Amino acid sequence: MNRLISLQMDKLLPRGPPPSLTTLPPFLVLYSSSACHRVPHSHSLTTTRTTISSLIGHKISESIMKNYPQDTQDSIKQQQREGYCKEACEYNESKPVADDILPHILNLYASRATPKDFDIYAPHATFEDPLMCAHGVKQIKSSFYSLSKAFSESRIVEYSIKENAISPGKEEILIDNKQYYKFLGKDINMISLIKLYIEDGKIVRHEDWWDKKPLWNRDTVKLPVAGRIVEMTRRASMWATHAIMRFGKDPTV
Repeated sequence: MNRLISLQMDKLLPRGPPPSLTTLPPFLVLYSSSACHRVPHSHSLTTTRTTISSLIGHKISESIMKNYPQDTQDSIKQQQREGYCKEACEYNESKPVADDILPHILNLYASRATPKDFDIYAPHATFEDPLMCAHGVKQIKSSFYSLSKAFSESRIVEYSIKENAISPGKEEILIDNKQYYKFLGKDINMISLIKLYIEDGKIVRHEDWWDKKPLWNRDTVKLPVAGRIVEMTRRASMWATHAIMRFGKDPTV
């Protein structure tokens, strides 16, 4: 029985010295940090190079690399470098959503908004602060176009940004900021937390929390009736502003 097992083992695992470079086995096993690849070996150097091209991005150990001729090693290293460069370029292309949105937000708060700045909003977007509650892009336009009517100066002077991914295509952008206004010759400095909710690259909800305090509504106050009254007051203020600003009509240049 032992001899029979030994004979079977001899068939499966041939004994003798390790194969030389010219007698490599049909499949060469390459180990990387993330996977194990079985690469068909061929005596044709061209075929070997073609096969190795599939290993771009994987780290090959020095001991395995030595099994190849020098020109093949150079080819592997060159293709790996090209693969790493491509991955780095692709990574850099995916820039944060805030990079596109922030310049327009700064324009809105600086009383220099143009119609183009409102393209960051979805058609059904909302904007809320302690004074107003705007529904739709036209009302949002009225809210920000009115800043220049109420204040001689306005702008965001300091800010920091944090992005949170909620789900595929949905993000939350938090802008911790300090705002400056000049009203009747008096300087007003206010800290604020701007919360932007993004869907498919567009703002669907814009909240401005003055002093970083949550907005009052039926969901955030203890008495739902009081919250409802606050909501109605903010909506009435919005409609009055909307009428004064000609219902979101863009100013003529």
